[in-house]
Amino acid sequence: MAAKKNSKVSDIARQRGTTVEDVLAHLKRAGVDASTAEDVIDETLVDKAYAAPAHRRPRGGQQSRRRRVIIDAQASRRGGSQGGRDRRRGGRGRSASAPEEAGAPQIPSGTIKVPSGVSVKDLSQLLGVSTAEIIKALMRYGEMATITQTLSDEAVLILAEEFKRTVEMTHAVDDEAEVAEDKQTDRPEDLKPRPPVITVMGHVDHGKTSLLDAIRSTRVAAGEAGGITQHIGAYQVEHDGRQITFVDTPGHEAFTAMRARGAKVTDIATIVVAADDGVMPQTVEAIDHAKAAGVPIVIAVNKIDRPEANPERVKQQLTEYEIVPEEWGGENIFVEVSAKQRIGLDTLLEMLLLVADVADLKANPDAPASGYIIESRVDPGRGVVATMLVSRGTLHVGDGIVAGEAAGRVRAMRDFRGAPLSAAKPSVPVEIIGFDQLPNAGELCRVVDDERTARQMAHRRTNRLKAEQLAKQRSVTLDDLYARIAAGRVQELNLVVKADMQGSIEALQDALRQISHEEVKINIIRSGVGGITESDVMLASASQAIIIGYNVRPNGSAQNLAEQEGVDIRTYRVIYKVTEDVRSALVGMLKPEFTEEVLGTAEVRQLFRASRLGTIAGCHVTKGSIPRSATIRVVRDGTVVHDGRMASLKRFQEDVKEVQEGFECGILLDGFNDLKEGDVFEAYETKEVAREA
Repeated sequence: MAAKKNSKVSDIARQRGTTVEDVLAHLKRAGVDASTAEDVIDETLVDKAYAAPAHRRPRGGQQSRRRRVIIDAQASRRGGSQGGRDRRRGGRGRSASAPEEAGAPQIPSGTIKVPSGVSVKDLSQLLGVSTAEIIKALMRYGEMATITQTLSDEAVLILAEEFKRTVEMTHAVDDEAEVAEDKQTDRPEDLKPRPPVITVMGHVDHGKTSLLDAIRSTRVAAGEAGGITQHIGAYQVEHDGRQITFVDTPGHEAFTAMRARGAKVTDIATIVVAADDGVMPQTVEAIDHAKAAGVPIVIAVNKIDRPEANPERVKQQLTEYEIVPEEWGGENIFVEVSAKQRIGLDTLLEMLLLVADVADLKANPDAPASGYIIESRVDPGRGVVATMLVSRGTLHVGDGIVAGEAAGRVRAMRDFRGAPLSAAKPSVPVEIIGFDQLPNAGELCRVVDDERTARQMAHRRTNRLKAEQLAKQRSVTLDDLYARIAAGRVQELNLVVKADMQGSIEALQDALRQISHEEVKINIIRSGVGGITESDVMLASASQAIIIGYNVRPNGSAQNLAEQEGVDIRTYRVIYKVTEDVRSALVGMLKPEFTEEVLGTAEVRQLFRASRLGTIAGCHVTKGSIPRSATIRVVRDGTVVHDGRMASLKRFQEDVKEVQEGFECGILLDGFNDLKEGDVFEAYETKEVAREA
């Protein structure tokens, strides 16, 4: 017998052929806590809720239950038929009240979760407002809509304000995060201890790879023939009879990319610092990423075997970044190691297990399996290969799996050594073969009933991503900050501050910390000397932060990445302009800055007058080009006499989109005929640019 699964209230209503309000009413009478269509409920509880009236009448219970199902199903199929109207007139009890509930939806209370790309019909059910009222409201704002039309996020927020509802827009990523948090529903007695997951980060050449290799070569479980045959981005070691999982992320960008997708992959961050070099720029980046992820930090001071090693200087340097050793009254564990000489490795593993014990890491191994994709690639001989870290449940060969837009069935599973596996428990990294396409790193991967269900879910995810593409959630910019404050969606304004000198950094931090606002707290998540890099942009994207640059600029790749991620980069040369802009944004006064770009000039050589059109200027393009879409400025003897749009642009009686330098053309201005031979036309366009002092 198939086990019941958890489903949203809206899906349950659709399966039963009834309304969301009807399902919520039954659940409420049965004492089940559910208030919105997005709540996830065990279908067993729903069955009990609908069966509750039958228990009060045991003799006719089965007949009563059968009659109720028939009435609800027919009401869904023939709600507008004559038979349906007869039943509403003569029906008994609930069968008469259900249509009334559908006609006058119950007004929901509290915050309503609305999926991005929602249709008018679905929004009416969620808001408890009839579709006619929603369509009328849209018409008042000048938008015609049908009952099946998809609405943008902005339209949903406007409608929610119109009908005095509090809504929260949810996206496909948020839904995956909710599924990931489903582990909180596990009963305490079902939870079993699991190995900790460790991510190792650090500056280049500080011995991160050497330390990982040293741990693997000395502590990988005995009995492995020929060493490690395969690298899959994660592996396990054994210490004192306990397993520890290490995730080998290629750089901080991969770590941040997974966190940006909501993937809670790591339990502890180990940051490797060379005892001779001390704290370096990428060390600070690693600390910022670990702090933003909210995980415990363990410092491994490497290369202590070198003569110039100075671990005390490393501790002193790290205190500047709020990383304080336990012996100095702080909360961070420092371990002195040497990857080359194999010194301190056991102590490091013991400390990691100690931190894990404090965190009390547990998971339910008997639940349906779920976890996160660490990496994926296409193998020429095996097809799509993905590395998954199981976080809950037990994954078996043959399970149907879905990860974002990728779906399939587990056809084969291997551990980090390349040995075949039939099952993988929590915190175990496995290599999976069976996806139909490459899943993204950081995507939640979960087990579903079968491969067909997995493909349906992946298809729905693809369609939803398309539907919400126009309403895609952007990162915070100073221009829209005030609107977000008014909507209550910003409690902290995260900033990444970069400058050309350390003194400038300190002055900027002091100036920004003096800015106060009753609803927003200024939070500087990273500050450093040097240009704006891709790592800064990824941190800002994952933390919804704005990048402030003082006397520094982003490099080309960082600028392109910022445009892709929607990260706002502001560059300045005067400190007071930084504080002025941030303060203005907090009170909604910041106006975007526009710049004019002259595209070309043309000289009027001859005038032609047309009675129906006006004065047509015969022009010669002297510089650049004259596009049809540009704005035209008429300059006469150095004075601007007109500024407006073109009505037409022609060459030899043919309409053209653009005329290049050295060619002649005919230009008719929109609403201006007072032209003279010798006038100069300047074609320009106005662009909005990032504020720069």
